[in-house]
Amino acid sequence: MYLPRLSVERADEEGTEAQALPEAAAGEVVLVVEDDPDVRSYSVESLRELGYHVLEAKDGPAALQTLLSHGKVDLIFSDVVLPGGMSGAEVVVKAREMIPTIKALFTTGYSRNAIVHHGRLDKGVNLLTKPFSFEELAARVRDVLDH
Repeated sequence: MYLPRLSVERADEEGTEAQALPEAAAGEVVLVVEDDPDVRSYSVESLRELGYHVLEAKDGPAALQTLLSHGKVDLIFSDVVLPGGMSGAEVVVKAREMIPTIKALFTTGYSRNAIVHHGRLDKGVNLLTKPFSFEELAARVRDVLDH
């Protein structure tokens, strides 16, 4: 039986790449709006690990209340489909009435085509499909905040 030899250099390179994830700039605040407690918890903990100050809400009304009480939020990371009578897109519209500069990144378990073509989101919005990895979340959040 022959097994491949472990290349120590290659293993070190992979470890270096994993450490090069984009992190939060000083004082950046993200509001996570997600009804699934497991997905919300994963998102919140991941973003905190990246250095963001993270607020959380389980639905649209709770998200808007959080915005009212907190004030400064740089990014809303919201599920497209939410309970409580508001979609993620509606939450962002209302949020921009309070904070015009707020940025948005949406997430969904549906395909991009299903979400866009069924009128839930406009074309060209920032969308991260579920399930997403820690690395994908880090990269997309940083990209949206920087542009």
